[in-house]
Amino acid sequence: MVEQVKRKRCAIYTRKSTEDGLEQNFNSLDAQREACAAYILSQASEGWESVVEQYDDGGWSGGNMERPALAQLLNDVKAGKIDVIVVYRVDRLTRALADFAKIVEILDENDASFVSVTQSFNTTTSMGRLTLNVLLSFAQFEREVTGELFRDKIAASKKKGMWMGGAVPHGFKVEDRKLLIQEGEAEEVRYIFKRYIELKSVPKLVDDLARRNFRTRRRVLSSGKILGGNHIRTGALTLMLHNPIYIGKIRHKGKIYNGEHEAIIEEELFERAQAVFKRNRRDKSLGKRTRNPSLLTGMITDLDGRPMSPSQANKGSKCYRYYSTRLKPLEDKTSAWHLPAGELENTVVKAIARNLVTKLLERATDSSQDQKLLAQYSKTTEALPSMNMLERRKFLLTHKAKVRVNDDVVKISLRLADRQEVVMISAKAKLVRKGSNLRLAVAPDNGPAKHEPDPVLLRLVANAFAARDYLIDGVASPLVLDYSRRHLLKLARLSYLAPDIIKAIVQGSQHVDLTGRRFLRAGKIPLDWQEQRTLFGCE
Repeated sequence: MVEQVKRKRCAIYTRKSTEDGLEQNFNSLDAQREACAAYILSQASEGWESVVEQYDDGGWSGGNMERPALAQLLNDVKAGKIDVIVVYRVDRLTRALADFAKIVEILDENDASFVSVTQSFNTTTSMGRLTLNVLLSFAQFEREVTGELFRDKIAASKKKGMWMGGAVPHGFKVEDRKLLIQEGEAEEVRYIFKRYIELKSVPKLVDDLARRNFRTRRRVLSSGKILGGNHIRTGALTLMLHNPIYIGKIRHKGKIYNGEHEAIIEEELFERAQAVFKRNRRDKSLGKRTRNPSLLTGMITDLDGRPMSPSQANKGSKCYRYYSTRLKPLEDKTSAWHLPAGELENTVVKAIARNLVTKLLERATDSSQDQKLLAQYSKTTEALPSMNMLERRKFLLTHKAKVRVNDDVVKISLRLADRQEVVMISAKAKLVRKGSNLRLAVAPDNGPAKHEPDPVLLRLVANAFAARDYLIDGVASPLVLDYSRRHLLKLARLSYLAPDIIKAIVQGSQHVDLTGRRFLRAGKIPLDWQEQRTLFGCE
């Protein structure tokens, strides 16, 4: 009799410390995942198979455990969903010995293990753990000593005004390890500073430079890969405008030293640019000076992973707030998402208030520290919905909140105060288009999507009963006097909808895809109520 191989559910974890290159079609995370997937496939005879969920931390350091995907991965291990964690190298999982010990402890408690594709380690044995701990200890010691020596050398050299390498600033070239002015680019630098003082806005300057086709320097690597040659973006432009290297100085650890290189611009021009920054600087962390402060500024990304910024549109006397995708220079404006700010903010606040304590209970112990933490957060989250905007924003900033909007869910990550833990919270919410507007329909716990009653559907139901009264009893109503007989017949059919469908429309709990257009284009609507529920997805 052939012994049945035990199934092992394998999760692939990938990480990259910076976001550079993540926008490429095939990036470092994809390469790691592909190698891990191939390894899992090679172990298929042992019952190994990949789970569907992807755990990717792009742009997160391995020096600590404050990573959303890692937090979700360890939570899934605790929930018994994963048997083996597969990584390309051990340092993708962690670079710190103490954190590694915590991860191994979690794996042992839940009968799970991890595998490094390019290194032979087996954490299921004491000897394997000892070997790995020794290697990690020496690796950590070597990194720390090397880092200290390197930092001391850089500090001493910069105090003497020496340029210590790195990306060559725009406007300069390097010869014999010294910065020299490159006149063509230097003219562009002078224009940038003068134009910023005129426009007093970095985003406007970005567009101005894009129209004039100002681009970053192109570099060809030894591999033949070409970098640069792109329009100058907001972040790089802001750094350039703040960089004292253009007035012949070197910055290090917040201090400014006289450099060995020549200045491109006069110090007076540089100071005028800094004065503009100072006048424009607002308290972005709490939004104290804005007329319409936005709760999630700096925390939210759209469905494509792009950062979003608050925006607004005025229609008559009413102001509508949105979170809009922050586009790159000359990027197609039709690709931007514009999400309703109020609905999104309420969704985030309610999800945290409803689920944070529950998440903490799942991992709490009987220790007095955990019980004190639970009591603290129970009180805070209970008060969160009634807090004003500034208090709510302070709570989110303190907990380093990140919000990601997907097609059918809003994902929120929070870092617990005074702890190296990240809590992931999800709120079911579907994006629904009502005419030209994009709305957010939020699903309550164990229930259908809940949203504000649709005024179009409400008016359609009212018109339907008015049309029936007019056609059958001749009762004229202003609601339908101007309609053709053909349209009146279409409307009248809707008056025979099942009572529960009409009730859902009035309460705003109908299926999010149920629109007025769908009703009117449905053709012949059956009289049988169950057939109606099936036709319109109301079962």
